[in-house]
Amino acid sequence: MTEARRYHPVQIIYDLWQLIKNSFFFILILFVFQAGSDAWWVTYGKYALLAIIVLRILYIFLKWLTHKYALTATAFELTEGIFSKKRKTVPYAKVQHIKRETKLFHRIFRVTSITFETGSQGEESAVTFHVVSREEADRLEKEVSQRSSDVIEVDETEETEESELPAVEPDRTVHFHPTKKDVIKASFTSLSFLAVIPIGGSLLSKLEDTFQMEQQTEGFFSAIFQNWWLIVISAVILLVLLIAGGMIWTFIKYGKYEIASDQEKVYITKGVLEETPFSITKQNVQAIKIEQSLMKRILGLAEVKLVCAGGMGEDSADVNSLYPFLPVRKAHQLIVEILRTYEITDSMQRLPRKAFWLRMLTPSWFWIIATVILYFWKPDFLGLSEYWWALSIVLLILVVISRVLDYKHTSYTINDQFIQLRSGGFTTSFFLSKRNRLIEVGASRSIFQKKMGLASLAVVNRAKPVLHSTIADVPDEWADTFFAWYKGRRRELEIR
Repeated sequence: MTEARRYHPVQIIYDLWQLIKNSFFFILILFVFQAGSDAWWVTYGKYALLAIIVLRILYIFLKWLTHKYALTATAFELTEGIFSKKRKTVPYAKVQHIKRETKLFHRIFRVTSITFETGSQGEESAVTFHVVSREEADRLEKEVSQRSSDVIEVDETEETEESELPAVEPDRTVHFHPTKKDVIKASFTSLSFLAVIPIGGSLLSKLEDTFQMEQQTEGFFSAIFQNWWLIVISAVILLVLLIAGGMIWTFIKYGKYEIASDQEKVYITKGVLEETPFSITKQNVQAIKIEQSLMKRILGLAEVKLVCAGGMGEDSADVNSLYPFLPVRKAHQLIVEILRTYEITDSMQRLPRKAFWLRMLTPSWFWIIATVILYFWKPDFLGLSEYWWALSIVLLILVVISRVLDYKHTSYTINDQFIQLRSGGFTTSFFLSKRNRLIEVGASRSIFQKKMGLASLAVVNRAKPVLHSTIADVPDEWADTFFAWYKGRRRELEIR
């Protein structure tokens, strides 16, 4: 057992900064907006807030002096409490996910944060070091990784969800770095440049309220709208600013992105101002999803997500994504390069023609409810409240187009030990998984599906939350083939 240590001294500054952020709203209300008020709640509120801040500052210093941590051969030993001591033990074997975050605060003080997440609930759900030196973070991670691997060798049923290595190892292969072209495409696909509009509008509104500029603003815009050439120039300038702002925002978030791998793990590093490296253990990948929004389909981009067992923290949507704006061919190539045990085939079966007619003739409850609302509400959109039925027709057209696209996009196949499902209308989703990764399958049939010889299939993968994937209106014959194929999972589990 190593000697118990205090946390990094910068932890005091970190806690003080958190105190300032959490108290800022109350300070603003009591000491700025209500500075000259004699109301009783303002007077007592100021004294109460100052007392809380003083006590909190005292607690922060006492906590740093009394809280300690140590590493034993099998677990973290955490000592907490100021007046009454409390000792908490978290075994290394429970650690499923190790994640680092290096925010702007950490970069200023040349430190980092590291979190060891477990599959437990409550106090043992995670061991977090909000501030730790990079050398100490490396030591902690190396210790936990080694001890966890020792436990895995003894008991192969224990699984670790994720881990992270801070240094680039010689056998690590870098598969992807976004180019300037990728960043430009990403800025248009994410529509991040549109975020400049509400931000600019909010700033302009605050300036008007602060400096009483309403008349000047109205005069400025009226002068522009009186000259067509000013309108064109203003529109061009606004468009350039929007695009530039969107590209800067996208670069900050995705510019310094790297996807790498070795024999055991996939390593992803993201962030320019706030760097977040993490990794995913390949053996714990349960399925692969490739998603495309309408804009991504137009630009030929896709997002690859790795579905993993166990929890992946609060940012699981970001953690399991390889890169949100990969070219489709590159996405397929990366899957094969990184996860060599996975295969993708382009040969997939389409739905039968009767599935098309079933989808077209099935009532759309969304359109029916929307039409009833429009009939009673009659929204005055551009002065066309009498033509509410036109909006209903537009919605019906969109529903029909979505169903047609969904029929065209839906496809399925079984390729040896793999199953592939694809579906979606304006947006599409591609699902790929191994047979031994499916923990549950099911089928259902409505009255109309039964008469037409169709069925809906559902598969379940272990994840957090559990991943449910479905495909509707497949032929009964293929459903029978699917269940016969799934029964082969028993032999694979017996071999393992």
